[in-house]
Parts: sequence; C-alpha cells; structure tokens
Amino acid sequence: MTIHNGVTIHAGGFFQEIMFTGIIEGMGTLMAVRASEGGSRLTVAADFDLTRSRTGDSIAVNGACLTAVEISGKRFTADVSPETLDKTAFKNAKTGDRVNLERALRLSDRIDGHLVSGHIDGTGVIESKQAAGNAVVVSFRVSEDISRYMIPKGSVAIDGISLTINRCSARHFEVSIIPHTASLTTLGIKNAGDRVNIETDMIGKYVERFLMPHHTPKENVTDSGINMTFLAQSGFL
Repeated sequence: MTIHNGVTIHAGGFFQEIMFTGIIEGMGTLMAVRASEGGSRLTVAADFDLTRSRTGDSIAVNGACLTAVEISGKRFTADVSPETLDKTAFKNAKTGDRVNLERALRLSDRIDGHLVSGHIDGTGVIESKQAAGNAVVVSFRVSEDISRYMIPKGSVAIDGISLTINRCSARHFEVSIIPHTASLTTLGIKNAGDRVNIETDMIGKYVERFLMPHHTPKENVTDSGINMTFLAQSGFL
C-alpha cells in the first residue's frame, strides 16, 4: 500500500480516498517548521498517544491531510507540498503554534461530524468572537470563491473542526462553538485577526460541476438532460 496526495493505492489497483470526520482527537504543538523544496516540513508533538499510527498514515493537521513520513513516540513529521502551502495558513506557521489533529477515518468508526477530505479550499480570517449564552459565536471573513459553497445550517471544516454554519453572506459567515469544542481545539485560543484553514462541504462542489458541463472536457460530457431549466421545472430551485 502506498499513499499519494491523500489517496490510498492498494495492491491490485484499488483506490480508496482518505477521509476524516472533523471531530478533533486532540491538539499538538509545532516543534519545527523547515523549508523544503518550495514546500515545508513540519514536526508535530501530539498531546495524545500515537503508538497505533504508522509511517505513511494520514493525519489532518489543522484540517489539511498530511502523510506522516516519520513517527517517534508522540511526534511525527510531515511534508507540506507547495500547493498545500499556497492554499493554507501553513505559510505563516511557526514553532510553538498549537494545531488540531485528527487521524484518518476507519470504516468501523462512527461519523459524528461530516465527511471531510482534508483538501483545504483556502483560508479565512476571524473577525470577531462574541459570547452567546453557553456558546461563543465566531465570525469569519472569506473570499467569494469559498463562500459560494456555503449555506445556512450547512457544514464547514475550520482548521479541521466540523461545524454548522449559522448564517453566511458573500464574504462572511459565522458559527457557534460550545465550551467542549473551545477547550479541545485551537478555536478556543485563536483571536480576531487570526487566519484559519477552511474546507467547504464537498457536495456543493459536485453539484456545481454536474450543472456546469463546460468545465468538463468535451469527450467526457454526456447529455443527461439535467440542467438549470429541468431543476426549476421539477421544483428543485
């Protein structure tokens, strides 16, 4: 078995996409951040036991799916590609930063969050944090390229944390975090102005692709008869 860009390649040619749930196992600390051929190499000390993890396993670090190339005790090292560095807040990472960690989903696990690929769409900036009863409402500023895949009460992964969107607009959205989430993740210690990694719900991306066949190479396009007119006439819009 080998792993390439978050995809497990099994003997015999069987492919299985690595997935996560957005339920953070615990936090860790960046012990080293080194430049590496246009990308970077991170060494992370987890707050929890990694004895059941092996070299080659996928671990989501602040929501980004990374491959552990070295594991020793509670520490692991992972390479961050130039593409991942460009899309994430890792470009500003420094030694001592706290990060959220989640190991890949096993088929026997319960899915308590939502299906998360670990492929970051981009970053956002925390605008404000305000107490609301026993929760904290956190507001984020994002680009329209990211917000276009958000809907009220939809799912979003922020630094790898599966959360529900309260409300959203073209350049903003907000979520509520309960004390349990605040205590176990970096959202509890981050402040206004801090940048976070964001992965939107993958369903919206697939729907957009299906409805916009001109984004697909012509030889792969079939006339299914499903378009915006069909969906409107059928009561879906």
